[in-house]
Amino acid sequence: MVLDRIALILVVVGALNWGLIGLFGLDLVAFIFGGQMAVVSRVIYALVGLGGLWCVSLLFRERVPREAAA
Repeated sequence: MVLDRIALILVVVGALNWGLIGLFGLDLVAFIFGGQMAVVSRVIYALVGLGGLWCVSLLFRERVPREAAA
């Protein structure tokens, strides 16, 4: 459950960054951390990508009703 939330947060960060790139041509991650090839930027990009891959698993999971999960 915690890993799901972390992955979703990373995906939202990536989506917002891509939205800024598409609308304004601003890569906020690169702007904040010193360019697209900066180590910190590349780590963030990699984490967002891994978060996206993890979120793919959310599409195929069985949903358990909350009453049954308790």
